[in-house]
Amino acid sequence: MDAKKKAQETVHAYQQILIDLSHRIHDHPELGFAEEKASRWITEVLADAGLQVEAGICDLPTAFRARAGNGAFHIAICAEYDALPKMGHACGHNLMAAMATGAGIAAAQVADDLGLTVEIIGTPAEEVGNAGGKILLLERGAFEGVHAAMLVHPTPMPFDAVGGSTLAVALFDVHYTGKASHAGAAPEQGINAADAMTIAQVAIGLLRQQLPSTIRISGIITDGGEAANIIPSHTSARYNLRAPTFDELLELRARVTRCFEAGALATGAHLEIVGGDKPYAHMVQNAAMAELYRQNAEALGRVVQDGPESGAGTDMGNISLVIPSIQPQIGINCLPAVNHQPEFAAACVTQEADRAVLDGALAMAWTTIDLALDQTLRDQLIQQ
Repeated sequence: MDAKKKAQETVHAYQQILIDLSHRIHDHPELGFAEEKASRWITEVLADAGLQVEAGICDLPTAFRARAGNGAFHIAICAEYDALPKMGHACGHNLMAAMATGAGIAAAQVADDLGLTVEIIGTPAEEVGNAGGKILLLERGAFEGVHAAMLVHPTPMPFDAVGGSTLAVALFDVHYTGKASHAGAAPEQGINAADAMTIAQVAIGLLRQQLPSTIRISGIITDGGEAANIIPSHTSARYNLRAPTFDELLELRARVTRCFEAGALATGAHLEIVGGDKPYAHMVQNAAMAELYRQNAEALGRVVQDGPESGAGTDMGNISLVIPSIQPQIGINCLPAVNHQPEFAAACVTQEADRAVLDGALAMAWTTIDLALDQTLRDQLIQQ
């Protein structure tokens, strides 16, 4: 039987299982590294389909690997399934989990015929912003021997997109420790940690004037003090830095760090920066793989455009710097709702979203088959 036809029949046979999986994960959102239900539900579907499943890989309890085939050409399909705090699946990871599951099951049916090894790698905690699941899995060897990797991400647009890039991202917490004192009776006895944070924020605001428009700096105060009549002895903030490339991000982080150091120097407060040590790299899309995906998505009747440069970030970027990768976007047609809004979470269990699950799964399976059949491209990917 034709490999693509067999893959299509497999996705059709599993369509209700995949949609139910997407909805179940959506209805039980779990934060990064705590996706116990989602991880278990996905691996149960994969195991029932005959794939060899290994749970808790690389000392990450909610990560997993499901494998089929023993061919020389090794492809990884990544699954994401963590949710956002208080918003649930407002980035559509329930769809991504179901798409990866369907693609893996479909590709598994033809893996041995095409000389493939297909893995679905469960990658937890993409939304944590630092030391995401893919970064830890990459460091710990989960992607060793993989020649190409892919996943598909939902977008609110009425069309799909291939290519484009994401920004490199660093997320970290800032803590100032000063000395508490009575704000009225003895303010001179205190060291004001809130003042240190204010000085840093002013410095960052001024720094923005000398930064390219492609740079993004955002942050929130997570601890501003205890009471208005107490000199704050502790303040905290969480900051997010974004830049077009990994190298530009490292340079930006050094400049922003000096702003926080200025706050400590001016007030005498002690500064501690926690995190940001494992930032997300920018996404590099493999052009040949992206073109194959485009053709397959269009064959399913989807409208596909060239991807824009996105201000978002993903730990898939770290994979893409090491392994030829793609992360196409699949439209669920829900504007004006956009990612990371409650309205987008609601849109991720609509009829459009369910269609995206099936189309995304089949487009990835067909792309996997095309990669296996294109000997020239296959050899190029193996050699990279």
